[in-house]
Amino acid sequence: MSDEAHRRLIVDEFTRQAVPFAQMRDPSPELILAASGVGPAHVVLDVACGPGLVACAFAQVARHVTGIDLTPAMIEQARARQQAQGLANLTWQVGEVLPLPYPGASFSLVFTRYSFHHFLDPKAVLAEMVRVCVPGGKVMVVDVFTVSPEQADAYNRMEKLRDPSHVRALHLSELEDLFREAGLGNVTTGFYTHAFELEQVLAGSFPRPGDADLIHRIFRDDLGVNRLGLDTCEREGAIHFAYPIVILLGQLKSLA
Repeated sequence: MSDEAHRRLIVDEFTRQAVPFAQMRDPSPELILAASGVGPAHVVLDVACGPGLVACAFAQVARHVTGIDLTPAMIEQARARQQAQGLANLTWQVGEVLPLPYPGASFSLVFTRYSFHHFLDPKAVLAEMVRVCVPGGKVMVVDVFTVSPEQADAYNRMEKLRDPSHVRALHLSELEDLFREAGLGNVTTGFYTHAFELEQVLAGSFPRPGDADLIHRIFRDDLGVNRLGLDTCEREGAIHFAYPIVILLGQLKSLA
């Protein structure tokens, strides 16, 4: 798929997902803020910020937060969240991440969540995140990951059915290697799971006609097997699962 075709696909998918995404219950902001070490001096960039859930959480602590996203509907949701929370230290921008439209060394914490699996070239995006980070600053990626070729195969096939803008979830070691190759040091990893009920997820997704039935069958077939790596189970007649999430944090080397 060309860059432009993928861009159109993302905007189409996330325009429809903007409201469900904004309303999704998510325990991660508190975990992310704790892992980031964000404080009153930080100037933060949230790359692919979506409806501003984490950006607004950062803004309650940091000096200033900028959120950028390709989808205008997501930025509309982010502005509404900011207004509802009465936050003044936020700037929103509709824009591309390759390249990021900011000068080098503009932010002391550069962050993205749940986005790397949508990028055609995550290595290039990480390079841009490093470019706009100040020497001694931090770069943080939070995303789903895979742990084996077989699991990646099964998981990515399912996710592409659920969300056609999905590219692939990177292997955990691949994510760690990207950080080191980007020149980031003091790399730390943390983990959590984001639990869902399948019908809840499908209600906020927009698979192609007929694919929802196939997704149901995939999850049913995964009960007691865990081919997807999502610990799929059935409770009270409903399918439940949990995405495995990694928090990677690295530091850009200070100038000598």
